[in-house]
Amino acid sequence: MGVENKRTLTKTRRKTRDLDQIKADLLSPKHLSQHKNATPKEYLPGLGRWYCVECAKWYDTEANLVVHRKGKPHKRRVKQLREKPYTQKEAEAAIGLGTLNEEPSKADQGAENEIEMAT
Repeated sequence: MGVENKRTLTKTRRKTRDLDQIKADLLSPKHLSQHKNATPKEYLPGLGRWYCVECAKWYDTEANLVVHRKGKPHKRRVKQLREKPYTQKEAEAAIGLGTLNEEPSKADQGAENEIEMAT
């Protein structure tokens, strides 16, 4: 009995840390050290010596890490991390669940003008 959907298995196996987790690593050294110490060093590539914080990946040698930092995927991730993340309030406003801080009289006046024009 094997795995029925190999694509799903591959996707979950290659799961890396999300951008908000990586931002927390960059802002807080304590958060980063907790992540690094979560797995024993014996199980990590290169005994856990070479780590790319932006991509959340471990490397076997320093040369591989240097090559990775010059590559396009690393530069793309750094660019993503520079962008300001969306807040929950912005997400709710995008789908129309946010609160409107406008004066109610402005909205009412617009509706009244439409009624007057129709009569």
